[in-house]
Amino acid sequence: MITNRYFHFFWRKIVLHSVFWVLVLLFFSYILGTPGEELIFTGSFSAFLLPVSMATTYTMIYYLIPRFLLQKKYLLFSLYSVYTLILSAFAIIISIFYGLVFLMNMNYSEMPPPGRSLLFMMVVVYLVVVLVSAFTLLKQNYSAEAENKALENKILEAQLKLREQELHYLKMQVHPHFLFNTLNTLYGHALQKSEETPDMILKLSNLLDYLLYQVDKPRVSLSSEIDHIRDYIALEKMRFRNTLSVELELPPTTNNVSIAPMLLIPFVENSFKHGELINGKLNIYITLKVDGEKLWFSIKNSVKTPESPGAQNGIGLKNLQKRLDLLYRDNYSFSVHRNDNSFEAQLSLTHSKLHHHG
Repeated sequence: MITNRYFHFFWRKIVLHSVFWVLVLLFFSYILGTPGEELIFTGSFSAFLLPVSMATTYTMIYYLIPRFLLQKKYLLFSLYSVYTLILSAFAIIISIFYGLVFLMNMNYSEMPPPGRSLLFMMVVVYLVVVLVSAFTLLKQNYSAEAENKALENKILEAQLKLREQELHYLKMQVHPHFLFNTLNTLYGHALQKSEETPDMILKLSNLLDYLLYQVDKPRVSLSSEIDHIRDYIALEKMRFRNTLSVELELPPTTNNVSIAPMLLIPFVENSFKHGELINGKLNIYITLKVDGEKLWFSIKNSVKTPESPGAQNGIGLKNLQKRLDLLYRDNYSFSVHRNDNSFEAQLSLTHSKLHHHG
């Protein structure tokens, strides 16, 4: 790990920078040279400009840009850039002077013609500084976008995990209601040695299979949900006997529509749990419709008075609404209605959030 870090530092900070500045030196030599002049001579003269170019460039990309420009301190960036420009211009003059002294022995006529123009020399040096600074800003912008994207992905991943955990928690709260009611009924029939007991066990087995294995799927077929609603009602009929009246209005075909698992069954369970007998009977009316645009579900159960405990939503419907918020967001409508002798829950899902198997 440490060896790789040192190798990375050596390669990025020393080798690549060295290669770059050698190329800059060759660029200066080419710009300052004239036909017939030796490259070694112009290269030697250009070498006096290289330290100024390096110092100015590194000051810009390692100090001024990260310390002021990226921190949006534009006034200070402009001020210190002017200071750097003045100091570097003075350094360029000194570099030209030393080149004139050490290479040309103060013979101005031997100086490369482009080198005789201070403005030209400054343009050449600052061209390198500007190009490197622009590359640094582009790289910084790319890195910032990549970091933001990575951060967004982490946030989305965390939200997804939280959403999955919350959905799992809400699902688990529904399971005990199924099991409690069904096992109580099964226990009573077993004590009486009823012939219906095997059929009840089979239906309970189907429900448990649905609860344990199908409920973790993101979508299940609507026909599967309907089959388990029928099983649940059949089990409740064995428990209620003649005190139960259930009217089912279901579509002749579901057109391969799929929905979130256990989305409708808890409505049915809630009606049995909170419904009340009127004139010796619990009345439940279930309607399910599917058309080209939406799914519409309604369930109504009898209650004695609007303010009775049976008329309350209960934890089941509250959990259902939380699940709907997580799964369908703004693409559903849910409402409850109470009157003197009934409690009704209505749900509709827009077609855009239903999935059809091809």
